[in-house]
Amino acid sequence: MTGKGIVIREAHFPGRAPIEAYGNGGFRFADMSHRGSLLCLPSGIHGWEPADPSALTVADFEKLLAQADKIEILLVGTGKDLRPLPAPLRAAFKAAGIAADPMATGAAVRTFNVLLAEERAVAAALIAVD
Repeated sequence: MTGKGIVIREAHFPGRAPIEAYGNGGFRFADMSHRGSLLCLPSGIHGWEPADPSALTVADFEKLLAQADKIEILLVGTGKDLRPLPAPLRAAFKAAGIAADPMATGAAVRTFNVLLAEERAVAAALIAVD
């Protein structure tokens, strides 16, 4: 019997769910916890690598841009403090027809939950906070 050992899979929850809690470097949603940042898209909730809001690039949002036709509003949780999005990101979102709104992660979580409950075409990119 040949074993492959541990298989690491990309973190992905295949549905839309409100964020129940945030902090301690992660999030709770759908009765699960996730350590690290999240990308909440129409296709589900995905683990997301970027940890530095000042260094976000268009490449960090490839998965989101691939679903741009299903997204009207993008909330970007930039950590503990509001930080502006880099100009190339703002241009990419505008070209895709997405209104991007940066804010502190806590505000982004609360706003995401409200817009999700209203069944709006919302997505969120949430940088984890301690």
